[in-house]
Amino acid sequence: MRDTDLSVELCGIRLRTPFVLAAGVLGTTAALLERVARRGAGAVTAKSCSVRPRRGHPNPTVLPWEGGLINAVGLANPGAAAMVGILADARRRLAPLGVPLIASVFAEEAGGFGEVVRILEEAEPDLYEVNISCPNVAEELGMPFAADPVQAARATAAVRAATRRPVIVKLSPNVADICAVGRAVVDAGADALAAINTLGPGMLIDIRARTPVLANRMGGLSGPAVRPVAVRCVYELSRAVPVPIIGMGGVTTGEDAVEMIMAGATAVGVGSAFYQRGMGALEAMAAEMRAFMQEQGFGCVSEMRGLAHGA
Repeated sequence: MRDTDLSVELCGIRLRTPFVLAAGVLGTTAALLERVARRGAGAVTAKSCSVRPRRGHPNPTVLPWEGGLINAVGLANPGAAAMVGILADARRRLAPLGVPLIASVFAEEAGGFGEVVRILEEAEPDLYEVNISCPNVAEELGMPFAADPVQAARATAAVRAATRRPVIVKLSPNVADICAVGRAVVDAGADALAAINTLGPGMLIDIRARTPVLANRMGGLSGPAVRPVAVRCVYELSRAVPVPIIGMGGVTTGEDAVEMIMAGATAVGVGSAFYQRGMGALEAMAAEMRAFMQEQGFGCVSEMRGLAHGA
């Protein structure tokens, strides 16, 4: 039986497993980021932050439904200045583990993305994620930058001008042509893409209370129900752009992760799986992936990448 190697390389950085903690999930403190790293993450992403603090939306903000989760956290964060301390502490904790740290940023206008990054540079994260695709704050911030290739490229260019570190741009499935957006941000300097952010916005109604279940009324959908959309986006993007892709959206099992990799992903983002499987989710998924690889005769993750394109 062949040994199985779960390590991958993302933007020149080695990840011991392909699993990347998604932003907004267990990424609010350095201690939580360390805890996820110790439980099997190849890289961890801190919560998205802006120049100024945001209170976000009132509770309830995250609720389960039969297809996964619906959430409208509203990009709550302490602001970039406070996030510097959290990221710096996280880096100290993660360094002995060999787990890279991804800082996630968003802004209200294109130039603001660069401003956030310039503040966070003091913390020296390993990579940046540019969140241009949150679907549940349009009433406050306007249409997401990911909705338009030109605006998406401007946000990416602002980050590219502010740092030499690898830049990952997180895309939205709620667009007519995700590949057009992907090509635009790569041309503007993105080193990798993350696909996808939550689907929506959607709404659920409590029929007995006769009111939407979320305080914000609408929110983004995540979990198993969105995985086919995410897989399709990864498949199309991997044909359209020459950069690595972090495939995410409803990945709950090791075989779900293999599906993303066969669609063309280099690494796999994990978020809602923690709600379903607890803190041991990544360890379980790694065991499931190894079992599949041994069964099918794969020795490393790269041997599986993009295989669905030859079908």
